[in-house]
Amino acid sequence: MRVGDMAIGLILPSKGEGTGPESLDAAASAVSVLGWNSVWVTDHMMVPAGDEADEYGHILEALTALTYVGARHPHLQLGTSVLVPAMRDAPQLAKEIATIDVLLGGRLTVGVGVSDSGDLAEYTNLGKAARFTARGGYLDETIALWRHLWSGSTAPFRGEHHVLEDFTFLPLPPRGAAIPIWCGGRSARALRRTAELCDGYHAAQTGPEHLRERLPALRAAVERTGRPFPTVSVRARVKFGARPGPVYAIVGEPADMVADVAAFAEQGVDELIVVVEGSRPEQVEANIGRFHREVLEPAAALAARRVRAGSRTGARTGAG
Repeated sequence: MRVGDMAIGLILPSKGEGTGPESLDAAASAVSVLGWNSVWVTDHMMVPAGDEADEYGHILEALTALTYVGARHPHLQLGTSVLVPAMRDAPQLAKEIATIDVLLGGRLTVGVGVSDSGDLAEYTNLGKAARFTARGGYLDETIALWRHLWSGSTAPFRGEHHVLEDFTFLPLPPRGAAIPIWCGGRSARALRRTAELCDGYHAAQTGPEHLRERLPALRAAVERTGRPFPTVSVRARVKFGARPGPVYAIVGEPADMVADVAAFAEQGVDELIVVVEGSRPEQVEANIGRFHREVLEPAAALAARRVRAGSRTGARTGAG
């Protein structure tokens, strides 16, 4: 399933009461049948009590859940949206990611981020409070460390947070250091990190108008590095009938939602990754099906009509 050239992915229902293997399987099966491209997991482990716990207090561990789904659904691409390395440990993550890539045949894209400024409590719960203020630098070093290890190099690695002098790292992932790493975030630093270190940009809480403003800054940052322009992806919640709120989501009546999806495609987004409501299998299947029928199919038809119209206009202009 594509809207123009834009692939479609799903954030797996790994959180919320009632989630479990049945929900994960139902979601993966539904999108596989409908021809979607990928499934993704969210990374939280120990949020504090309060509002955040209402959403992320009941959640499956991200890499474990993704491995389960990947083993059972071999035709889907897999991704993290997003891992927070500073809450974990970079060398161990390097091994876990390489193992997943070995076992599941090179289908993993690793989305990474630093988390929000209000996440100190989760860092503290995980014994990583000292990393909180240095989490951006830790992420930059993590990416360099991963590339070093996945490449098969046995040369020493010396960073601010990690020093590897005598090590063996095997087996190597099938793609070596070329496992795609996508950078999440909305800050100028996130755009620079994407341009300098990553293969993709993974935007969240970002509507078409905000993305339109952000892409020129990303393009300028990439041009300064001389690297290829990254893959661009957007993660967005889907809420039928809801009004727009302070955090962007694909909301409203189906026609409004079709317009937003088509706008993402027109801006050159490579993959739209959606979060549907519900955690129980029947809820997830129903909401995936409705979004596919009422939004994606009309958006794909709209994109095709616009391409044809553009081709006809181009042909008339050329003939003149």
